Amino acid sequence: MTTTDSEDTDNDNDNENAAGKGVGFTSTHLRVLVGASGWPALAATAVPGPSPLRWIPVLLFVLFGPGCAALYPQPGRLASGARLEAVALAAPISLSLGVLTATSLFLVEAFSMTAFLVSLACFTTITAALPGLPLPAARRGAVERAKVRRRPSGGSDL
Repeated sequence: MTTTDSEDTDNDNDNENAAGKGVGFTSTHLRVLVGASGWPALAATAVPGPSPLRWIPVLLFVLFGPGCAALYPQPGRLASGARLEAVALAAPISLSLGVLTATSLFLVEAFSMTAFLVSLACFTTITAALPGLPLPAARRGAVERAKVRRRPSGGSDL
C-alpha cells in the first residue's frame, strides 16, 4: 500500500465519521451530556403546575439518565449487537436505580422529589465520569459469528 492509498483510506474514515456521528461529537461530549442531564430535570421541577415543561424532562431523565451513564461510553467501538444491547438495557437499569433510590429514601424517611432527583443526578454525574459497564454477551456473540464465517466450507462439526 502506498502513502497515497493510506491517506485516501484515512480521509474516507474521517468522512464516514463526520457523516455518521456529526462533526466534532465525541465520547467526551456524550459523557458530559449524560452527566449533566439530571440537573436540568431538577431545575424543571421549579416550573409551576402540572406543565409538560415540568414532567417531561423529569420523566426522560429518570427513564434513561442513570442507565445511559452506567452503560455509556463503552471502551472502543461497539459491534451493532452491543449497541442494541446497551440501548435495550438503558431504561431497565435506570428504572431499577430509581426504585432503589426511592426505596432507600423511604426507608430513612427522607423521600421527596427533590431528594430523589438530587440523588439520581449525583449518581449520574459521578457514573458518567467512569467507563461504561462491559457488555460481554453482545461482544461474545459478535466474536462467535466471526469464527463461524471463517470456518472452511468443507469442515465438519465433530
